[in-house]
Amino acid sequence: MEIGEYIPNHLGIDEEGRMVTASGDYAHQPLIIYFYPKDNTPGCTAEACSLRDGYEQLKKMGYSIIGINRDTVASHQKFAAKHNLTFPLLTDVTGEVCEAFGVWQMKKMCGREYMGLVRTTFVTDADHRLTHMIKKVNTKAAAEQLVELLGK
Repeated sequence: MEIGEYIPNHLGIDEEGRMVTASGDYAHQPLIIYFYPKDNTPGCTAEACSLRDGYEQLKKMGYSIIGINRDTVASHQKFAAKHNLTFPLLTDVTGEVCEAFGVWQMKKMCGREYMGLVRTTFVTDADHRLTHMIKKVNTKAAAEQLVELLGK
């Protein structure tokens, strides 16, 4: 995805098993969509908790937050409950949403290569056109990073 492009309409499956869409569920709302690799891992937990703590401020700036990864709905429910997350976590078990956003990529760790989800945050305007993309997310200060970026 490039700045200025429209995001895909289908965003993932919610806790009720329903497909969430940008045009239906978030019509005319600016969005912060963050892709994260795995529920209940240290970096992903730090990022989610930072966004939870900064959610009211980002909401006052007009943004809705959505987290997306390939974990199951049940995993998301446990993760959200454990950390009192107040924004939706959507699942993309097929990988179609991750592919559409370009975050399913080749990764390297300990000398081996594998396909995986690359942590990335996307910000859209009310028409769901991409305005910002953060590829180097500060997991411990994700909300502050967004407030600084969007407050300009």
